[in-house]
Amino acid sequence: MPMETANMFNPASKVSKISHCSSMEQYKQMHDKSLKDPEAFWGEITKEFHFEEKVKGKFLDYNFDITKGKIFVRWLEGAKTNICYNCLDRHVLAGKGDQVAFYWEGNDPADAEVVTYGELLKDVCRVANVLKAKGVAKGDRVAIYMPMVKHLVVAMLAVARIGAVHSIVFGGYSADSLADRMMDAQASVLITADAVWRGPKLIALKEIADDALKLCSAKDLKVKMNLVVQHMNKVTAPQPASNGTAANGNVAKKTHFDDKVNWDPSVDVWWHEALSTVSSECDPVWMDTEDPLFMLYTSGSTGKPKGVQHTIGGYMLYTATTFKYSFDYHQGDVYFCTADIGWITGHSYVTYGPLLNGATSVLFEGVPTYPHTGRFWEIIEKYKVSKFYTAPTAIRALMKFGDEPVKKYDLSSLAVLGSVGEPINPEAWLWYYRVVGDSNVSIVDTFWQTETGGHVITPLPGATPCKPGSACFPFFGVDVALLDEEGREIKGEGEGYLVFCRPWPGMMRTVYGNHERFETTYFKKFPGFYCTGDGARRDSDGYIWVTGRIDDMLNVSGHLLSTAQVESSLVEHPSVAEAAAVARPHSIKGECLYCFVTLTEGNSFEDKLIAELKNKVRSKIGAFASPDFIQLAPGLPKTRSGKIMRRVLRKIAVGDKDFGDISTLADPSIVEKLFELRPKESKK
Repeated sequence: MPMETANMFNPASKVSKISHCSSMEQYKQMHDKSLKDPEAFWGEITKEFHFEEKVKGKFLDYNFDITKGKIFVRWLEGAKTNICYNCLDRHVLAGKGDQVAFYWEGNDPADAEVVTYGELLKDVCRVANVLKAKGVAKGDRVAIYMPMVKHLVVAMLAVARIGAVHSIVFGGYSADSLADRMMDAQASVLITADAVWRGPKLIALKEIADDALKLCSAKDLKVKMNLVVQHMNKVTAPQPASNGTAANGNVAKKTHFDDKVNWDPSVDVWWHEALSTVSSECDPVWMDTEDPLFMLYTSGSTGKPKGVQHTIGGYMLYTATTFKYSFDYHQGDVYFCTADIGWITGHSYVTYGPLLNGATSVLFEGVPTYPHTGRFWEIIEKYKVSKFYTAPTAIRALMKFGDEPVKKYDLSSLAVLGSVGEPINPEAWLWYYRVVGDSNVSIVDTFWQTETGGHVITPLPGATPCKPGSACFPFFGVDVALLDEEGREIKGEGEGYLVFCRPWPGMMRTVYGNHERFETTYFKKFPGFYCTGDGARRDSDGYIWVTGRIDDMLNVSGHLLSTAQVESSLVEHPSVAEAAAVARPHSIKGECLYCFVTLTEGNSFEDKLIAELKNKVRSKIGAFASPDFIQLAPGLPKTRSGKIMRRVLRKIAVGDKDFGDISTLADPSIVEKLFELRPKESKK
């Protein structure tokens, strides 16, 4: 059992006694080596993987100082590899073709499938051949908009196998958001599915994709093929209870799916039909380590999503190594990450990290509360999951149902519990540890970003004594610093901007098509450092506590949104003259959206308008971005230069009148007016 003090939790002995890194002394030695001699440290790890050609130039070359020229990062210069080959062929050739790669669990517990490494490889080769037949080649971009099914993993690996670049768009995004990302990437192919059940709710993905393709066509983007998975004929539709509600209490509005989807034979192709006519063998394309692997769009402070671009070699090494050490993965473990592959967590820790390690994982299509609130725990018991990774949002949502739904299941197989997406509050950490883990697990609270590719600050489960709420210490190869507003480094205890002093293998290389934006966003503020955009504090023991976004960004249920992105959606409504969005703390989501709108002349603020504005944000961005609160604002608190003072709006959102100095406002009286107009439900 772990040793527990008031503020410190030592690793579980059942983890540390077999751990890849079993003490803080070992961690410090490895971390020091990774900084002092990165070639020796990472060079040893490269031996675990197949490289068709070895490094011919510099092992690491970079410039982080924008005053000295173009920002660049290059690892393993001259080496050639293929990440799909390392995820699949390498294991099959080693005799592990019959090993389970994924236990797929559908939305309904009746839907389940076992997928082996050998089966995965054959399907990947078939899809690769379908793409090649359509003219997809090295460097081409392929957009993927799918539910959490094995076909999504197959699609991304097939794209990587032939040297193309995948751009996965989360299946909760709207047609507008999908089209924006496809047009920015200039994607020549889309891969999607007919539809998916998410709990009792039907998401008609093909209809949304069709609308996105129309928008692309209107902007002269010609898409060669829309490859469609027929998913709905293989899954169980939610069945209403006798009272007309689904098992989780929501009304089951539709319990069947009409498979006569809209079809355009000039572009639409059924996945199963296309795969039936092609070979299950396809040679991998050997790629330079710095060739692009994928782009993943994340919100930017300008409101225009940016295509974070990752390359093959460094990302492969980093995701494999972070997976191995952060979760202390061993052969025989069963690993379960609840993230959607549409987000970076799913890229790195559902697909690439686990497969590179030859892991057996659970791939989950559903939601944690359907058809009952013990769905996660039921799956853990069923497959004897030993390593579990989820978001604080999910943990807090399940906490409210109490301990009983957890205690109904045998969770004794659990050894490591991970947290991802946002800083976890100590109360949720403790519930996770004591109730889910029965006080006999190691917790890893991981901090990282889409841009970092993998964990950059995290405990190691066999080594690190944890403080609930702290991400603890930097991972191997990561050199952390805290800076004040003037760029001076804060030594020892203190709080400031969280930055990194040097590159690690998994970091992004550029913003697709806009390297200047990459340099401005991450390197301009503090020349010589990568700026995360987050604040952090270091305590007297050296532990790092991430405090959240410093810029105009917010984190809703682990989904990063820019205030500009939300505001631009709101002002598209003809009744809105101006809008401002801020984050407000939320007991489940971590943060929620609180929006202020100034109306055009002659319009009134009423429930109908509020509903229209929420739907506007949903349609432009996605349902997860819908504001929790929308408030009338006769004016906004602006400085004389016209800048909105968002710290004041954040105070109003939570009902705090301690505004600080507002003497620089052009009209200080507006603050009191806004406070008086706060919606009643926000005062609870």
